[in-house]
Amino acid sequence: MKAQELKDKTPEQLREQLVALKKEAFNLRFQQATGQLESTARMRTVRRDVARIKTQMNQNAAAAASSN
Repeated sequence: MKAQELKDKTPEQLREQLVALKKEAFNLRFQQATGQLESTARMRTVRRDVARIKTQMNQNAAAAASSN
């Protein structure tokens, strides 16, 4: 996922995607604990995507606050 893709999304879409990624991260942690995880790189990707979404949400909130 690229940051430019996130800029085009609405706050509601960002929240939905964040929830989905957090669920995926939980499932990946569960798989790792039980020894069923095949792609450990996916954990890193999900974590970084969560961070990108949170950053974009904070930037949107800051822009809305400064415009008032």
